[in-house]
Amino acid sequence: MVEQWLTVNEAAEISGYHPEHIRELLRDGKIKKTRKYGPLWQVDRVSLLAYVKEAEKLGKKRGPKTAS
Repeated sequence: MVEQWLTVNEAAEISGYHPEHIRELLRDGKIKKTRKYGPLWQVDRVSLLAYVKEAEKLGKKRGPKTAS
C-alpha cells in the first residue's frame, strides 16, 4: 500500500479536530506514523484514521466542551 501523507490542516479537515490539537497529538506520539520536515508536520492517513477510530471507541469526544 502506498503511504498518503497529509498536512496538519488536511488531517484536521478529515478528522474534525482543530489543527493545534492535531499538532499536540503528533508531538505526544499518539498518532503512530508521522514525520517532520523543518517546522512542518505530516501524518500518514491510515495512522490518523486508526487514531480517530480508537478515540471514538474509547468515547473521546471531538470539539469544544459545552456548558451543561
